Amino acid sequence: MLAVERFSRRRFGALVAAFAVTLVASSPPFGAQAGSSDAGKLPTEIPEGTVLRIGDPETQRALELSGLIDQLPFKVEWANISGGPQTIEAFRANALDVGSVADIPPIHATWTGLKVKIIAAKFRKDPVAHPIYQLGIAPGVEVRTLADLRGKRIAFSPGQAQGALVLRVLQAAGLKKEDVNLIELPSNGDAYPVALASNQVDVAPIWGVLIKHYLHQYGADGATTIPHGLRDDPAHLYAPQSVLDDPAKAAALGEYVRYWALATRWVEEHPKEWIEGYYVATQGLNSEDGQYLVDADGQFDIPPDWNDVIARQQATIDLLARELNRPPIKAEDLFDRRFEKIATNALNAS
Repeated sequence: MLAVERFSRRRFGALVAAFAVTLVASSPPFGAQAGSSDAGKLPTEIPEGTVLRIGDPETQRALELSGLIDQLPFKVEWANISGGPQTIEAFRANALDVGSVADIPPIHATWTGLKVKIIAAKFRKDPVAHPIYQLGIAPGVEVRTLADLRGKRIAFSPGQAQGALVLRVLQAAGLKKEDVNLIELPSNGDAYPVALASNQVDVAPIWGVLIKHYLHQYGADGATTIPHGLRDDPAHLYAPQSVLDDPAKAAALGEYVRYWALATRWVEEHPKEWIEGYYVATQGLNSEDGQYLVDADGQFDIPPDWNDVIARQQATIDLLARELNRPPIKAEDLFDRRFEKIATNALNAS
């Protein structure tokens, strides 16, 4: 189920029409137009032999299926790594140049002394109607509204997106941490559905096809889910500052963000190929599960500027800092705005 976890944290949704592939191949690099006017210029020259070590398995597969992988103007060493804990560990070991995560890992990395920057941001249109997570309720536990969370045992992973979601949910419900019992539990694989089914916890945020399987397996025993009613859709690419300080790698990252956006669109425009080529062929799911995930994704949204993105990130930082007793961070400092317009420029040009 680990592959399902990786998927659910960072989904795609997008595709490039066949004729667009030809246009992309002939279009110039986007690095020169890549950021806000006060952000400085991103290098655009990619020396021969430049290598990026990339932990972004879903984009890798989308690039392979679409044929866009043959157009990358640099060499790639792909790593089967994604999510906060894995990417942070790989960054510290100098084994990875860029990773795909939600919104919490860059914050957590900064708090642990690792300098990183977000270089791409993707969301979902109508995110409340297309959430990544639902609140799983253990068999025999009565939770129908967020207010019913009072006094419940809730699975909590402080350094991951699920942990931040729990804190947001409590805030929305007008509850404090002291009003519930937070059970620290890493959200690896199917750990949360198992914890719910075995009554280790009363409530846990579960995601992706795990929602479908949890209800199928334990619904007869009284297992349920409820929506949390919040947006939970951030998906980012981020990189260590040391990598961004290397002009060759920074230029290559600019091009990777470009192809990341095009791959995102390709996925959305080719759902059948994505279901069979990714979910069935590489994730061990069946076509029905793949369709369930595609439907859950909805449509992708890559914003043309990051002002609102940074404001939402600041609200998240402020909440986490207060609840987890962490020092304040300026959200603006977590974003490298030289990359801000690359993705939307790429989509508009194709």
